[in-house]
Amino acid sequence: MPALIQPFLDEASSTWTYIVYEADGGPCAIVDSVLNYDPASGRTDTRQADHVVAFVQAHGLQVQWLLETHAHADHLSAAPYLRRALGGKIAIGQSISQVQGVFKNLFNLEPAFRVDGSQFDHLFAPDEVFHIGNLKAQALHVPGHTPADMAYLIDDQLILVGDTLFMPDVGTARCDFPGGDARQLYASMRKLLAFPGDTRLYVCHDYPPEGREAKCLTSVAEQRASNIHVHDGVDEAAFVQMRTTRDAGLGMPTLLLPAIQVNVRAGNMPPAEDNGVVYLKIPINQL
Repeated sequence: MPALIQPFLDEASSTWTYIVYEADGGPCAIVDSVLNYDPASGRTDTRQADHVVAFVQAHGLQVQWLLETHAHADHLSAAPYLRRALGGKIAIGQSISQVQGVFKNLFNLEPAFRVDGSQFDHLFAPDEVFHIGNLKAQALHVPGHTPADMAYLIDDQLILVGDTLFMPDVGTARCDFPGGDARQLYASMRKLLAFPGDTRLYVCHDYPPEGREAKCLTSVAEQRASNIHVHDGVDEAAFVQMRTTRDAGLGMPTLLLPAIQVNVRAGNMPPAEDNGVVYLKIPINQL
């Protein structure tokens, strides 16, 4: 049976979360979940993740995987909350250790914080094959946005592309975060666009132009024909020049500082201080 996929849009962060499954009553994977966070008050809530919980329970699914495409800079992961509620293993690419090393230094994290990815239940090697029930899946290493970005190929028919490609009229992900590299991103996108034209591509974010509703689904053929940044005929040098110039004019995402220091911990909060309160840090004049 073909893979089934259910998208959920978090409008505050323009993030798509997905449930991938074979049939009602069977195993599933949840990809790129969102924990709601209000930067003005520092409060979190689970209303977005609870939509995912409700779908899983209504369809009798068993959560096998809680997949992250990378350590997100625009939202906090709800993976630990979903693991407590539904089970499953939190997984990401093994290059997360590089990202952890950079941000341990930036945030001066506690000495006990390990930069070996051990906060996650599983670290995927490039091209590692795994399964969601009977669905074959493969973890594709697609660095460029960050060193640890992964895309997930499901049953040779669809790819969850994370922060590599956006919808064709939006373009591609930025490469100016620590460890980002426009040349690597170009190579990663060409890797994805080498799949057959009818391969479905599910994006992690959509920032639609005025007059268009948010979408999550495109295809290899559509991207190759009309992606404004990387359609066929755009070579590496042209892409790198465009991406570098464009990134220089972008502001930092609103939730980058709170999100990244949580997401390098697999979505867990830092340890509480001696007064029992959890704090997130804001490094001054560092980014």
